[in-house]
Amino acid sequence: MTTRPDVIVVGAGIVGAACAYYLARQGRRVAVFDASFAGSGTTAAGMGHIVVMDDSEPQFALTSWSQRLLDDLLPELPADAEFDRCGTLWVAEDEPQLEVARRKLSLYHARGVDAELLEGPGLARLEPMLRKGLAGGLRVPGDGVVYPPAVARWLLHEAVRRGASLMEGRRIEAILPRAVRTADGQLHADVVINAAGAEAARLTPRLPIVPRKGHLVITERAPDTCRHQVVELGYLQSAHTMSTASVAFNVQPRPTGQLLLGSSRELVGWDDSINRELLGRMIRRATAFMPGLARLNALRTWTGFRPATPDKLPLIGEWPEVEGLWIAAGHEGLGITTALGTGALLADLIAGHAPVIDAGPFAPGRALPEAA
Repeated sequence: MTTRPDVIVVGAGIVGAACAYYLARQGRRVAVFDASFAGSGTTAAGMGHIVVMDDSEPQFALTSWSQRLLDDLLPELPADAEFDRCGTLWVAEDEPQLEVARRKLSLYHARGVDAELLEGPGLARLEPMLRKGLAGGLRVPGDGVVYPPAVARWLLHEAVRRGASLMEGRRIEAILPRAVRTADGQLHADVVINAAGAEAARLTPRLPIVPRKGHLVITERAPDTCRHQVVELGYLQSAHTMSTASVAFNVQPRPTGQLLLGSSRELVGWDDSINRELLGRMIRRATAFMPGLARLNALRTWTGFRPATPDKLPLIGEWPEVEGLWIAAGHEGLGITTALGTGALLADLIAGHAPVIDAGPFAPGRALPEAA
């Protein structure tokens, strides 16, 4: 580079791309580095849901704000972003889970989020492929899905249009105070942002982030088989269990007519091999909810790594141990949903502006429970 950047962003996944986008909109000179290519890594391996979540007040604030930011950008997004406001259908197997759905409904309505409770027959009308006898569910029509790599590339294209630089295939070997080191030497900047996803702890070793592996399956084309992103309410328990391998039913319709099937979670370090026993459990869980899925051919199976933190909230803010270093990582399975909110929040914090939501719960130096 011939010009010293104001900000170096490490990682060109959707979170790093969102950081670059909002910083470039503020007029900052941004340089984005990625060891592979834009939109790769966790961004390329994920499902792409845009969903308002209510596990905690900070999570609700970040996910709902991010969804509003995406809504503002929808007229500008290219067709290959494949946005589909299919809504989320949270499925309750029994009365206790339906009571969880009722509580979610009350919380959503109190915060202005459109949602409706469905008893068993109403659920069957919306998604006929679901098995008979389910207690009901909760429909959140404002949720949607996107193709994450295309969104990341568009954000970076817009950042570059505003003067940012994108260096693909350029691995960052170390993050230093107000600098990074590559194979070509050091590059200095006022601010360095570690947005390297599951690899963030490699560059900032004391970060409380671990890679959490997941499996996904894409099926053959089966148009109109599934109309919503359908998730079992037990998914939340699976997502919160850090000590053991777990599976939960999650299916997502794609614009191609294919279905994307998840999900699994396991802590196995960086072993990216297919765990066939766990994959089998995941598929059996899916067919238990949608028996018709068993008739479809699976075209491809892959794994990816979610960057997980002990308290299920991302790290967004200044890292006190290294001068000039800011963190935008640790989003686990919600990086696609929360990327825009993360980028906008970090840009405001760096500029010294009052953020739209409380940044305190996401502070990287906050007290955390012991990591699994």
